[in-house]
Amino acid sequence: MVLKILMLVLFFGVMVGVGLYCRRHATDVNGFVLGGRSVGPWLTAFAYGTSYFSAVIFIGYAGQFGWKYGVASTWIGLGNAFIGSLLAWAVLGRRTRIMTQHLNSSTMPEFFGKRFDSKALKIGASFITFIFLIPYTASLYNGLSRLFEMAFGIDYVWCIIVMSVLTGIYVIAGGYMATAINDFIQGIIMLIGIIAVIVAVLHSHGGFISALNEMANVTDPAVTDMPGAFNSFFGPDPLNLLGVVLLTSLGTWGLPQMVQKFYAIKSESSIKKGTIISTLFAIVVAGGCYFLGGFGRLSGVATTTDAAGAIIPAEGYDAVVPGMLSNLPDILIAVVVILVLSASMSTLSSLVIASSSTLTIDFLKDNIIKKMSEKKQVLIMRIFVVVFIAISALIAVYQVKSTNEAVKYIAQLMGVSWGALAGAFLAPFLYGLYWKRTTKAACWVSFIFGAGIMVCNMLFRTHFPVLLQSPINCGAFAMLTGLIIVPVVSLITPKTNKQLVDGAFACYDKKIEAAQKNSLD
Repeated sequence: MVLKILMLVLFFGVMVGVGLYCRRHATDVNGFVLGGRSVGPWLTAFAYGTSYFSAVIFIGYAGQFGWKYGVASTWIGLGNAFIGSLLAWAVLGRRTRIMTQHLNSSTMPEFFGKRFDSKALKIGASFITFIFLIPYTASLYNGLSRLFEMAFGIDYVWCIIVMSVLTGIYVIAGGYMATAINDFIQGIIMLIGIIAVIVAVLHSHGGFISALNEMANVTDPAVTDMPGAFNSFFGPDPLNLLGVVLLTSLGTWGLPQMVQKFYAIKSESSIKKGTIISTLFAIVVAGGCYFLGGFGRLSGVATTTDAAGAIIPAEGYDAVVPGMLSNLPDILIAVVVILVLSASMSTLSSLVIASSSTLTIDFLKDNIIKKMSEKKQVLIMRIFVVVFIAISALIAVYQVKSTNEAVKYIAQLMGVSWGALAGAFLAPFLYGLYWKRTTKAACWVSFIFGAGIMVCNMLFRTHFPVLLQSPINCGAFAMLTGLIIVPVVSLITPKTNKQLVDGAFACYDKKIEAAQKNSLD
């Protein structure tokens, strides 16, 4: 216990110290929200990766989908690496950085407002961002609560309070730069921690081959009659597995807190290096989390059966990974606590910056408060950081105590949030960067459809087709449908002002000098 507490104190001390050190970078809006657009490849890549993967992934998703799909759940981590990281950087990285700087936009809603010359569009996007980032944030706390109860035997409310206060301190003090540096430190911890935990868990089952053989003998007749389904290549349910891969991988393309990382990139070389670093990070962390979760049915947790007769964990899917770790040596449990704490605090810091900046820049400024100086904007953003953390913490307490199946498990809570945000924003943002013909009306239709279908899914789930009753599958459906809706609506609605569009896209044609090692011509 002394060792665990010492490691926690050291970890928290470093995080707060970095926040205080970075105060000089957070004196204006550009510095507080984007770090002055001067963040290098390592910090940007780690900020992207650590914001991507949190306790939601390590505890919630790895536990639930590892249990459902067995070792095949590793595909989710690989999809996160190659679709959610590699392709995201390749497709969005450069264009996002160029056009957002050209339009002088610091947030995704502000991008929509300036790209389509619509204040209403900016306000609508900021409203969706704020509403649906809250349940995502709430889900972070509860992944930690399971581990803290296991490691320290303390009530999860204290875990929520400590995490909220300390994250708030370093975000309020140092803004984006403090978040980026802490993300780098936390990312190193995550890389070391996940490898150590995988080795320890597999060793406890006699090694990798022995663990695979055990998984081959796992049966669940209510799920599948296929022998060895839970250690097979595609698992017992490939179609639903594909839905999870799409939501958790392609979904990052439309999440404001993820895309905002591209706004802050320093240079062209940073994009190239960041692409590689981010992808390798995702392979290890995401691939490792889901690979570990794939052995969840060997965790020894108490089980029961659901209405269909399928075997499920008696205490819920969120208990699976903590159950796998409960018999590890104390030193490794301490590492795991720091690992998941790192993942969650990094994601939380990104979420609160995205939400507070959206409310201040896109909602209050020029709408509620007509004249707002840089200093006042930063002050209001810091206030909103506190408000946002407090609201999400209260929801987190409710979520753990809730008996409502719609919000009971971490994966469902995050699925609703991801589905709404990515369903609303992915298509209009992507087309807005690449296609001049994209219209304001198409953005509105995508916003309403993406957010609306997820709200309906949450409230009237049993009325949806069986495949779409899962918020995960419904979120994936919302994203893919948005990619069809936006071009169709754009072609049948009035064009955006040609001068405005040409002015926005002129940034891509700007002539720059380049060293011959980077360009033959």
